[in-house]
Amino acid sequence: MKPIPFPSDPGGGPPTIRRRRFCMATSGLALLAAMPLASRAQDARWPTRPVRVVVAFSAGGTTDILARAVTQKLADRLGQPFVIDNRPGGGGNIGTGEVVRAAPDGHTLIVNSVGPISINQTLYKNLPYDPLADLVPMVQIADVPNVLVVHPSVPAKTMEEFVAYLKANPGKLSYGSTGVGTSSHLSSFMLGQRVGSEPLHVPYKGATALNDLLAGRLQFMFATIPSVIQHVHAGKLRALAVSSAKPSRSLPAVPTVAEKGFPGFEAGSWFGFFAPKGTPPAVIAALNRSVNEVLPELQEQMIREGADPVGGTPEQFGALTRREFEKWKLIVKASGAEAQ
Repeated sequence: MKPIPFPSDPGGGPPTIRRRRFCMATSGLALLAAMPLASRAQDARWPTRPVRVVVAFSAGGTTDILARAVTQKLADRLGQPFVIDNRPGGGGNIGTGEVVRAAPDGHTLIVNSVGPISINQTLYKNLPYDPLADLVPMVQIADVPNVLVVHPSVPAKTMEEFVAYLKANPGKLSYGSTGVGTSSHLSSFMLGQRVGSEPLHVPYKGATALNDLLAGRLQFMFATIPSVIQHVHAGKLRALAVSSAKPSRSLPAVPTVAEKGFPGFEAGSWFGFFAPKGTPPAVIAALNRSVNEVLPELQEQMIREGADPVGGTPEQFGALTRREFEKWKLIVKASGAEAQ
């Protein structure tokens, strides 16, 4: 049987040397081919140390509550601590910017919401990054509708009665928000625009608006359900309508704004994990898979506290963030809201 001929050696040399060179070349090719597998294997072992999870808002807010609930389950499942790092300020821009600049190794992530991801690039004229380009969507955690709540002193027990009261008292009612250009602010702006009345907007930094609403210094507010659900159940606030397209599983008896005479009204919040651009796809897939696995364990708790768990693929979450950007861009411009 004739031996298999080796490729010609342009440098010449005896057959033994040519064989040696051929073996070295094929070994090098094999090593190159194995490198992506080794990289994938390394990513598959993620996380290899504690994971820092930035929350761009204060402790105790909706983003923080959801992040802590999910990361506790992730730590149990993946065998590494997930450490919440609250970095509030700038409407969520400070914490978001930190993660944009972080190493894309899967050990610095952020749980973020509609404002910093899909609203702020229109609201802030000099934002030094593009959250839709500089962060990678990993998985959506939850949808959280806003709910229109009024102080008990407001003589309106239904959405219809509230709209009539708003029209009958132009300029006399005031509402709070968690800041200029936030979903809370823009939801009330949209309602006032549709009703044809302009109540006074009183912006706050973060969730402190709720204190003045509870004290009766404000008449109404669109707030995330988790932030007010206990006050609603206690009778300290009256829930009139939710801003989602469908009724919330957390407040099933409360109608939607859309079905109460304002078709197409949809203005809620959503929350999910993002990573710095360049994070390995295997890490994104691992986090996505793990969150989808733990959400069923949290479903009852999340619904009870005011959130609708979602999950899904990174692609679905990314498509949502882009749709929301296009929607809120128009609303921000119509409102005239601008932050520096």
